[in-house]
Amino acid sequence: MKKVGLKIFAVIITAFIIISCLNVNFSVISALPDTAIISFSDVNFLNEENIFGNAVRTNISDITVDSNEKKTAKMWLKLFGFIPIKQIEVEITKGEEVYLGGIPLGFSIKTQGLLVVGNNKIISENGKTTTEKSSSILDGDIITKINGKEVLDFSDIINTVENSTEALELTILRGKKEFLCTVEPELDIESGEKKIGLWVKNDTNGIGTLTYVKIADNRFGALGHAITDYETGTQIPVQTGSIYKCNQVGISKAEKNNPGELRCVFLQGLNQKGTIDKNSKFGVFGQIDELSSVVDFNRTAQIGSRLGVKVGKASIISNVSGVREEYSIEIIKTSYQPESDDKSFVFRITDSRLLKLTGGILQGMSGSPILQNGKLIGAITHVFVSDPTKGYGIYADWMANQ
Repeated sequence: MKKVGLKIFAVIITAFIIISCLNVNFSVISALPDTAIISFSDVNFLNEENIFGNAVRTNISDITVDSNEKKTAKMWLKLFGFIPIKQIEVEITKGEEVYLGGIPLGFSIKTQGLLVVGNNKIISENGKTTTEKSSSILDGDIITKINGKEVLDFSDIINTVENSTEALELTILRGKKEFLCTVEPELDIESGEKKIGLWVKNDTNGIGTLTYVKIADNRFGALGHAITDYETGTQIPVQTGSIYKCNQVGISKAEKNNPGELRCVFLQGLNQKGTIDKNSKFGVFGQIDELSSVVDFNRTAQIGSRLGVKVGKASIISNVSGVREEYSIEIIKTSYQPESDDKSFVFRITDSRLLKLTGGILQGMSGSPILQNGKLIGAITHVFVSDPTKGYGIYADWMANQ
């Protein structure tokens, strides 16, 4: 009789463990990064919302503080609250306070170097010619140096080419790789000037949406993805840059296979609001010099950790109606991303007002802040061309870490 009782007890315990394990979100746990930034409120949120399953509890241990008051710790995921199944090294923050964006801005960037946008054949004494070795330079390459000297403006290359008596050594940046290329200038008989047969440019402009401005130091983040040259698709390295207040002049509604557009205009030199010093795959970053008309001082939030983002209701802030408003969305897929990317999660617009106004996500809305549970958790980055009511967002902590 005693053995039967033990067997029944063992069966009950086994069944309990199996049922509990069925309430563990293993796919989410396996996707977790080994390191993360998190706040104590995020930990509470993970437990309250049972993000990793009903049988998994999260807690913090071994908190240390370095000389710069940076707090690090171990975050444990434990089955039934005592069986460890995952450990993550975390940095504990309070969640940085920011002013929320949502308004479109004009961006003007001067390139670090000269961007090649095409080949220009020279009319020499022997007819049309391509300068020696220039054919190995591709559209989208960036000329960073000539004969070892940094190129900052058109005048740097014009003066060097005109005064050359021999081949020039160009330092070329292609993507993240740098290489040398030799070019022999040719005399163009039409203009009477020496040329190397390349069309180049040193600036680009665009429209995007402000995501946040940090209250502590007025650093801003915008767009959620890089500004690229529209002719070549090259990500623009920043020498200098400025942001400007935009005037919205209209909307082209989004339709299936036909992305819409937020039409705005700005004039360089007028209504400058700040400077740009970084253009990365996570967005455009810099300093706001004048907060007036850029932020609403009543709209603030903490930056939330990507670990606290869940499938479900959320909202965006946008100025598409001419007034900064909050619109409802639904997050339909998340990824905790051990490596950074500008396509962190998928969402759909559910707000009937916004759908009626825009038809979905418009070009120019990239950077619009995404909120969940009162925290800034991301920004719009891309739209699904086949369904403009859906799009991608980037986690706000990827942006804030820039």
